[in-house]
Amino acid sequence: MAEDEKKPKETAPRNEVAKWKAIVAEYQKPSFWRASWQIVNTVGAYAALWYLMYLSLSVSWWLTIPLAVLAGGLLIRTFIIFHDCGHGSFFKSRRANAFWGFITGLLTFTPFYHWRWEHSLHHATAGDLDRRGVGDVWTLTVQEYLEASRWKKFAYRLARNPFVLFLLAPLYLFLIRQRLPSPNASPRERLSVWTMNLAIVALAAVLISIFGFWPWLILQLTAIAVAGSGGVWLFYVQHQFEDAYWERRENWDYTEAALKGSSFYKLPRVLQWFSGNIGFHHIHHLSPRIPNYNLERCHRSHPIFQNVKPMTLRDSLKSIRFRLWDEDGRKLVGFGHLKKAKERPPEAPQPGSESNHSDRSPTRDNASV
Repeated sequence: MAEDEKKPKETAPRNEVAKWKAIVAEYQKPSFWRASWQIVNTVGAYAALWYLMYLSLSVSWWLTIPLAVLAGGLLIRTFIIFHDCGHGSFFKSRRANAFWGFITGLLTFTPFYHWRWEHSLHHATAGDLDRRGVGDVWTLTVQEYLEASRWKKFAYRLARNPFVLFLLAPLYLFLIRQRLPSPNASPRERLSVWTMNLAIVALAAVLISIFGFWPWLILQLTAIAVAGSGGVWLFYVQHQFEDAYWERRENWDYTEAALKGSSFYKLPRVLQWFSGNIGFHHIHHLSPRIPNYNLERCHRSHPIFQNVKPMTLRDSLKSIRFRLWDEDGRKLVGFGHLKKAKERPPEAPQPGSESNHSDRSPTRDNASV
């Protein structure tokens, strides 16, 4: 009888996987017309904005700068197209994905093949405490922070500062970090970085010849800054929320990591449009083969997906205060949690363990910050 009772528990996860795989299969099919229309209303609109910025320069910078900010919003949507091409989900054709991946990568200053490789590692390791460090936001556990050196604690607090994380880091990421290949990259991925660098220089030269150096630089930096900050914010709230999913390697589960470790960011319609539906991130991590224009339809197709608690714009602001993963509480906490931990009284020794009390190492609650 005991064996019969265990059997359903062992097969249930497989049944759940089979269920969601059958559901998402319908939405993994790319649509040439939907994808083409997104190219027109995103890349086409971005090009049109640059033309309008050129015309507006002779009128007033007060008109030009808002256009550059709007161009930055379109760059976020452009990056989502780039992102889908990297997953091979935007078009059915591999060549079409590679071509438009290069074009949208040029506009967002991101090498296609190199980014695609790093991003695939993110999908394979999201929520895995033992495989952090590639394509994610630097996250330490409470214990790791308590055991860190003063310098590492300072660096971590600096990296987690909102000004650094959402304003300086995006500029570094897109203007500097993406210009250099990873030491572990393959020759093809390295070549994609250098090829993209040359393409960016060529595009910049053309725009400088039209706008002049300083106008081009101001407008390009404005658009990149807006897109970078918005993009990093989206990525942050997609995985950095209080009840996010983190597990050690032996307990890590792909389905759980997708549905519990990726948020459903329910945005107003206009922001959902500019962000390319990436707020349905739980669906995307469940099946990266679903193009962005099918994410919402897939989410609404079955209650299994709608059971994921939505995060509103107001809710997402709370994510700024989450800094560390508490393995005991199984949630993200702020630095204030460390102070509370220090103030807790030490645990009472277990019966029979008094003789070994002096040999114990400090507990997590008593470790110094």
